[in-house]
Amino acid sequence: MSKIRKQDALDYHASGRPGKIEVVPTKPYASQRDLSLAYSPGVAEPCLRIAENKADVYKYTAKRNLVAVISNGTAVLGLGDIGPEASKPVMEGKGLLFKIFADIDVFDIEVDAKDPELFIQTVKAIAPTFGGINLEDIKAPEAFEIERRLKEELDIPIMHDDQHGTAIISAAALLNALELSKKKIDKIKIVVSGAGAAAVSCIKLYHRLGVKPANVFMYDSRGLIHQGRTDLDDMKKTFAAHPKDVDFEKAFKGADVFLGLSKAGLVSKDMIASMAKDPIVFALANPEPEISFKEATSVRKDIIMATGRSDHPNQVNNVLGFPYIFRGALDVRATTINEEMKLAAVKAIAALAKETIPEEVIEAYGGKNISFGREQIIPKPLDPRLIYYVAPAVARAAMESGVAQEPIEDWEEYEIQLKSRLGLDNKLHRNITSKAQGSPKTVVFPEGDNIKILKAAQQAYDEGVAFPILLGKKQRIQDLMEEYSIEIPEVQIIDCKSDEEEVRRIQYGTEFFEKRKRKGITEYEAISLMRERNYFGAMMLNMGEADAMVTGLTRSYRSVLRPAISTIGLQKDIKTIAGMYILNTKKGPLFLADTTVNLNPTAEQIAEITVNVAKFIRRLKVQPRIALLSYSNFGSSPGDDPEKMAKAVSILHETQPNLVVDGEMQANFALNPELMNEKFPFSFLANKEVNTLIFPNLSAGNIAYKLLQQTNELDAIGPILLGMRKSLHVLQLGASVREILSMIKIAVIDAQSQDK
Repeated sequence: MSKIRKQDALDYHASGRPGKIEVVPTKPYASQRDLSLAYSPGVAEPCLRIAENKADVYKYTAKRNLVAVISNGTAVLGLGDIGPEASKPVMEGKGLLFKIFADIDVFDIEVDAKDPELFIQTVKAIAPTFGGINLEDIKAPEAFEIERRLKEELDIPIMHDDQHGTAIISAAALLNALELSKKKIDKIKIVVSGAGAAAVSCIKLYHRLGVKPANVFMYDSRGLIHQGRTDLDDMKKTFAAHPKDVDFEKAFKGADVFLGLSKAGLVSKDMIASMAKDPIVFALANPEPEISFKEATSVRKDIIMATGRSDHPNQVNNVLGFPYIFRGALDVRATTINEEMKLAAVKAIAALAKETIPEEVIEAYGGKNISFGREQIIPKPLDPRLIYYVAPAVARAAMESGVAQEPIEDWEEYEIQLKSRLGLDNKLHRNITSKAQGSPKTVVFPEGDNIKILKAAQQAYDEGVAFPILLGKKQRIQDLMEEYSIEIPEVQIIDCKSDEEEVRRIQYGTEFFEKRKRKGITEYEAISLMRERNYFGAMMLNMGEADAMVTGLTRSYRSVLRPAISTIGLQKDIKTIAGMYILNTKKGPLFLADTTVNLNPTAEQIAEITVNVAKFIRRLKVQPRIALLSYSNFGSSPGDDPEKMAKAVSILHETQPNLVVDGEMQANFALNPELMNEKFPFSFLANKEVNTLIFPNLSAGNIAYKLLQQTNELDAIGPILLGMRKSLHVLQLGASVREILSMIKIAVIDAQSQDK
C-alpha cells in the first residue's frame, strides 16, 4: 500500500477546483432556445406531467440515476465523531466511487443532526429528489434504527453501507473459503472481535446463510456478549447466545473462523495457532488488521486469510458491492434493498471469484497467475465484470421478490448497457498503474534538480512503480528535497559533471564514440558530451545501469530527442519513430499519433507508425480500432494528404489483415459510428467505436491533441515515444506533476516490454 503523506492528501483535495465532484449538464445549453427548454417556459411541460403522475419524475428528471450519500459525521472512517463538515471529503469520495464504478450520479449531503428522529425527518423531507439513499458513517446503535425507519417509511432503495457492504463482501468470501476448506456452514465456530454496525450486520447475514447463533462468540470492548451481562442494549442482547463469559484467547481454540472488525494488534500468533484445521481469518480492521498477514501466515500454512488491505490477497473492499447493488436496484426502480437482493449480491460475488480471470485483470495485478483458491476467494476490485455480474443478480432478486417497479425484459440488452458504462471509470489509468507496479523499474531523471520531477519521482517511488536516479548537483537536489519534505529512501543522486564521475564519463564517452565515430564525432567530443545530463542518462540506459529515462520538462522536445536517437537508437526493424498521446474521455481512452515527431510522413511511414501504435495499445490490453484522418472521406476530395492516407490504408489492409483500420476519413465520421454506418456502411469502422486517430502530418496531429485537451479539459498522457530501442520518453514542456507521474508509469511499462 503506497504511502500517503499529509500534504499530498491536502494538495489533492485543494488543487484546481476544490473537492472531488461537480455537476455537469447533460443537455445542450448553448442557445437561447436550449435555455428556454431547460428552464422557463419549456420546463413547465415536464412539471405538469409529473404533477399528473408522480412516477413520471423518473422519465423527465435525473432521479432514476441519482443517489444521496448522507451522513451526520458521527462515525467517520475510524476518525470517530468529527461532525458533518469534516465528513464531507469522505462523502464526496463515496460519490466518486459510485460514478467511476457504476456510472451513478451522487449528491453528498451532510446533516447536522445527532438526534435520530431529526435525522430521519430530514432525510424523509429531501427523499423525493433521489432514486436511492446510501447512509454512511453513522454511529451504532442509532444507525440501526435510522435505517430501519427509513426503509419502512420511504419507497426507494436505502442501504447503510457501513453495515451491509462489509457483510455482503465478507459473506461471499466466507462461502468460498468454506468450500475450499470443505466445511459446512452450520457446523463452524466463529469468533468475532467487534460489535459495531458492520460486525452486527455480518453476523446477521451469516445467520441467513446457515451459521448457528450458538456457534458465534462475539466480543465488544468489555468482553464476550453473554447472557449474564447487564450492560447490553437491545441489539447486542440478540447476540448473547452463551450463558457466561469466555476468555477471548480461549475462544480461539478449535475455532473455524475469526472475523475482526475492531482494531490492530488484538490477535496473537498463539491464538491463530490454536484454531481448527484450515482456519479462516478475516482481519478487517483498517488500516492495520487485528493480526498482520505476515504474522498469521507464519504460524499457519493452511490459513485462508482476508484483510481490508490492497497489498495482501483477498481484500474485503466495499467497492465490490455497493455500486453494483444500487445499480441493479435503480435499474428496476426497486422500492427497497431487501435481504433477497443482498443475498443475490453475495452469491454473484462468490460465483465471480471462481470464474477464469480475464487477462486484463491478471495484467492489472502484476501479471501473476490468479485463479480460484486460498488467495482468490473474492474478486479483485478492478475486475470489470463485477458490474454485469452483480447488478443483474440484484435486479433479478428485486423482480423475484416483488419490489421492482420496472422489470427488465431483455437481459442481453441490459448487459450491453452495463458494459457501456465501463468507459467512465478511468480504468486505463488504474490498469497502467497496476501493470507498472507489477514489475517496477529503475528510472533516470536528467532534470533531477527540478521540484516537479522530484515530487513525481517521490510519488512513483511511493506507489511502488519506480526506483528513481536523479541527475544534477547533489547539494542542490538534497536542499530541494529537504525544503519540500521529499523522502526517497536510498535514492541515487549523480552529478555527471563532478570529478567522481570522471571514470564513468570516459567509459560512456568511449562507448558512444564507437557508435557514432562514422557520424562526424571525435572521441574527445564524445567524452565531453557525457557532461550533459541527457547524454549521460541515455548512456546509463545503453549500459544497462537504468531501465528507463524520463526527460524534457525544461527543454524543447527536439533538443532532447536528438541525443536520445543518437545514443539509444531505434528498435530492430523500426525505421520511423513517432509520438503518441492518450486522452482519457468519458467514452474511454483516445489514442492520437503522430503528434510530436514527423513533420510530413510518407504513406509507408504512416503505415509503420500505425502498426507501432497498435502494438503499444495492445500492451495496455486495449484493442485498437484505427481511423486514418484527412479532410476527405474515401476519395471524396483530391489532394496529397487524402491520397497519402488512402495509400497507407491499402498497405495496412494488405500487410496487417487482422488490424481494424480504415480511411481516409474526416474526424467527425471517425468518432461517430452511427454517422459512419449511415453514410459509409462499407467501412471496416462502421458501427465500431474508434479509439485511435492517425494524422497525416505533424501540424494536424499537434493542433488536434492540444485543442481536444484544452477545450474538453481531458486528462492526457504523453507524448509517448514509440520505436526506441530502450524505454526513453520525452515530456511536454512544463508538464504537471500528475502528467510526469503518468509518463513514468508508461516508461516502466515500456521497459517491462523491452525485457520480454
